[in-house]
Amino acid sequence: MQEFLKQIVFGGNDGIVTTFAIVAGFAGAAADGVAQIGGMAVLVFGLANLFADAVSMGLGEFLSLRSQHDLYRSRRQSELAEIARDPEQERMELFEILRQRGMPPGEADTATELIARHPELMADLMMTYEFGLQDPDNENPVVSGLFTFFSFVIFGAIPIGPYFFLPPDFQTFVLSLISTFGALIALGLLRWHATSERLVRSVGETVLVGATCAAVAYGVGFLVGA
Repeated sequence: MQEFLKQIVFGGNDGIVTTFAIVAGFAGAAADGVAQIGGMAVLVFGLANLFADAVSMGLGEFLSLRSQHDLYRSRRQSELAEIARDPEQERMELFEILRQRGMPPGEADTATELIARHPELMADLMMTYEFGLQDPDNENPVVSGLFTFFSFVIFGAIPIGPYFFLPPDFQTFVLSLISTFGALIALGLLRWHATSERLVRSVGETVLVGATCAAVAYGVGFLVGA
């Protein structure tokens, strides 16, 4: 699960923000009586945005990873060709990289000679330290896209959940607000558990981003409905 933390956090956070923005926007537009808008409108717009954006996010993650795979393979093939065409120049580049990373000259020279005997390994090192590219083969574009999609849908359904069962009054909006912050806190705790970052930072940043987006949506709805 930890290897898909990025997809879960990004998908979940965007899902929460997207659907709560709908709720907050409607509530802001009818701040003097949320029921004027109607719960059906909140559900229709909320669900439409939820699934449309979930598909967009999932496909976006899929295409992004596919592009990373293609870029890495293309760049690595070029690097292997350069090693075969001008091995001395590539050895000098690797030597400088090892020096810059703190290896003494004598050891860097020895390590370069050893690594240069293995072009595949040399290419991998050059990809990481010269071009800053990591091998994406461990990341499956389809699986990553599905994690993003389902994380978006699961977390994004929370803000509109109360409107399935309760009338669209101010109390329901408050319950949606509480549920939304609960979901953001849960997402922050998941991030904290997976990364071992400071608890306050993990939860605080997640909640702050969601709260900012919610406040903007409510404010825009209030101005439009005024």
